[in-house]
Amino acid sequence: MMTTMKRPFRLAMALMATAISFGFAGESARAADVTIKHAKGEATFSEVPKKVLTFDLAALDTLTALGIEVSGVPAGNKPAYLSKYASENVAKIGTFFEPDYEAVNAAEPDLIIVAGRSSAKFDDLAKIAPTIDLTVSAEQFLPQAQENVRTLGKIFGKEKEAEALLEKLASSTADLKAKAGQQGKALLVLTTGGKMSSYGPGSRFGMLFSDYGFVPAEETGAKGTHGNPSSYEYILEKNPDWLFVIDRDAAIGRDGAARKMLDNEVVGQTTASKNNHVVYLDPVAWYLVGGGITAMQNTVDDLSKAISTN
Repeated sequence: MMTTMKRPFRLAMALMATAISFGFAGESARAADVTIKHAKGEATFSEVPKKVLTFDLAALDTLTALGIEVSGVPAGNKPAYLSKYASENVAKIGTFFEPDYEAVNAAEPDLIIVAGRSSAKFDDLAKIAPTIDLTVSAEQFLPQAQENVRTLGKIFGKEKEAEALLEKLASSTADLKAKAGQQGKALLVLTTGGKMSSYGPGSRFGMLFSDYGFVPAEETGAKGTHGNPSSYEYILEKNPDWLFVIDRDAAIGRDGAARKMLDNEVVGQTTASKNNHVVYLDPVAWYLVGGGITAMQNTVDDLSKAISTN
């Protein structure tokens, strides 16, 4: 009697253990390896990374939108929707430019993400753990940023969620681009430390023209990360219908002074100022987060709202 009672019990326990084992394995194991391309080559993942460190806020933005927790981030200013990563409970792994290698090692990551400012540290970080580089170029900002969203979706098994977010972004971006080209000429300036620079097509912020469809007031802009030194007189000379402003000081957590700088008689003579078409862009989204899916969607929404209410 005792034997017949133990046998089904043992069988049930064995089946339960097997089910639990498969359940845990299903969280990290894959049916097949996943290989992705990034700016420094390719990477293959046989499991979903559990401990992720990112030096790139765009990746942090997208991972958060996909429901992926990140274990370590650089210190520094972050948008409100990523404020939980300012908590002391989240490991701080250095700055956007310089990793804290001791902190990175201590975190024992399964994946490290770099891009842009941190891209130069790829080789050093790759010695610690699998590392990918999600840098995007100014000339191909939107296509490459969209591909990065797909890449992260693929790594973490969130392809459907990524595509849903991208479809919404593509639709709203197409609507914006169709309207932006009819708004007259636009000029984009960045302020910092009491100085200004302008950014035209092909520059760091050239997506305003190439991807979002605004007509540039200046045809030749500085390439790469640095703009052309600018002045109030230059703004008046170009006399844009729309003036878009990025306050770098506000982006990095300092007291922003862009509004005070541009509230003067010279800028006041421009068509943009007279028509209330001076738009202060979200500085963190433009200067720090860039190609994150939430930042891109917010940017398109903000630009669409600006031209629809003026």
